[in-house]
Amino acid sequence: MTWEKTSWMPAAGKYLPESGITGSRIGGAAFGVNINMKNNKNSGMVYLIGAGPGDAGLFTLKGVECLKKADVVVYDYLVNEELLIYCREGCEKIYVGKKAKDHTLSQPEINSLLCEKAKNGSIVVRLKGGDPFVFGRGGEEALDLAAENIKFEVVPGVTAAVAALAYAGIPITHRRIASTAALITGHEDPSKGTSGINWEMISKGVGTLVFYMGVNNLERIVSSLKKHGRPGDTPAALIRWGTLNRQETLTGTLDNIVKRVRELNFKPPALIVAGEVINLREKLRWFDKRPLFGKKIIITRSRKQASALSKSLGELGSVVIEFPTIDIKPIEDFSELDKAIGEIDTFSWVVFTSVNGVSLFFDRLSGLGRDSRALNNARIAVIGKGTAGELWRFGLKPDLTPESFTSEGTVEAFRAIKEDYTSERVLLPSSEIARDYIPRELAKMGAEVITVPVYRNLVPGYSEETIDAAFKDEPDLVTFTSSSTVSNLAGILRKHNKDHFLARIKGASIGPVTTKAAKKAGI
Repeated sequence: MTWEKTSWMPAAGKYLPESGITGSRIGGAAFGVNINMKNNKNSGMVYLIGAGPGDAGLFTLKGVECLKKADVVVYDYLVNEELLIYCREGCEKIYVGKKAKDHTLSQPEINSLLCEKAKNGSIVVRLKGGDPFVFGRGGEEALDLAAENIKFEVVPGVTAAVAALAYAGIPITHRRIASTAALITGHEDPSKGTSGINWEMISKGVGTLVFYMGVNNLERIVSSLKKHGRPGDTPAALIRWGTLNRQETLTGTLDNIVKRVRELNFKPPALIVAGEVINLREKLRWFDKRPLFGKKIIITRSRKQASALSKSLGELGSVVIEFPTIDIKPIEDFSELDKAIGEIDTFSWVVFTSVNGVSLFFDRLSGLGRDSRALNNARIAVIGKGTAGELWRFGLKPDLTPESFTSEGTVEAFRAIKEDYTSERVLLPSSEIARDYIPRELAKMGAEVITVPVYRNLVPGYSEETIDAAFKDEPDLVTFTSSSTVSNLAGILRKHNKDHFLARIKGASIGPVTTKAAKKAGI
């Protein structure tokens, strides 16, 4: 079996070779290139997977398993990109999203792409919003795969008609109100000529009606329902961005819903719902009643550390935007740190001022063939619960954690133990740009303080478009976890002549030093 690196050319509808590289395929892994199994053209596999309605927590375990082994992922506009974290390193990710009058690839081109990738021997995941067989054109894709004798499996997803309604506090059925429900396309295939919807039947004979992709046809849908016998006072609702923390729900009746949508400029993507179950919303709504629902909060800490805060804020309902203003990287020259580790038995104290300092120190310790036992002669001080928690990961409990999680609080905690540290050595693994307050004050108390940089604080690059996307629609809050996150944000905005955003920011700060930096920056 041989392989060659290729690129998909939509216009040509085929792959064009990039080079004459050859090699072998082991265990089904693609090793980051597209595989051309020349002696077994149908050796690939396609998984048609429903990504669910938006909330990444509603994705299925089977879907996660498939993403982890995929060589190629082909995904749509309404797929939550958080799901792509399950992809293995080297997986090729191809966006084929389609919005009204804006198609990355046509449906026939997408079908051809899936077939060609599979024929090259790849494990392909076709990731589609909702459920692939509920108005997702998954049936069309499956038929093309079957026609080419390509193996495929379907992994169902939670469809929006169930999930978005539930998140809006609207049960799709209720034994006393609606014993039937219908899922209906609001955007029929224009090539069919005549409508395939039995308007007479659904208007008079179905309890709850849910229309997909129908906002631009709302007036026609409402008119058809009323024309065929649905009363004008029937409750109606539109649910936009269902199951996400930016979900919007608009209610009314068939008589006034079109007017309300126009007045509020309610845009797709949204479901249209009609039926008496909508009246239960005021009693059953829960999702949009959470304390931070819909609040836009920007997190500026490093991406690696932002996830826990993002998760907590998201659970409270906020729309979280991660905009890291710090990129943490290990130092390039470990000679100072290696020397300090070699002398670790001579230190009375090791002081960690951040989670990064802990993790990178112990990474290097391990790299030198040593572990936590190397610190058996030293006492350990940390600033903050997060730093203490990171220390616990290495089986160590701090001997000193100040009540005030600041450099000043740490010095006071040392002073409360004793005033004189003469002849004691203190190791302080820190950032290259760390404040000198702790080493200066401990030195005044007689200690020999060795400050060793273990990581660098770099400033990420941003385009004007990314900055505008985050800050143009004014955020409700921007969080700052260090002075560096403040100064770096100010620098990023000023570099792009966007510093006028600073005065509009409402900030949340981790402590007084960071607050002082924010005020100085005009926040």
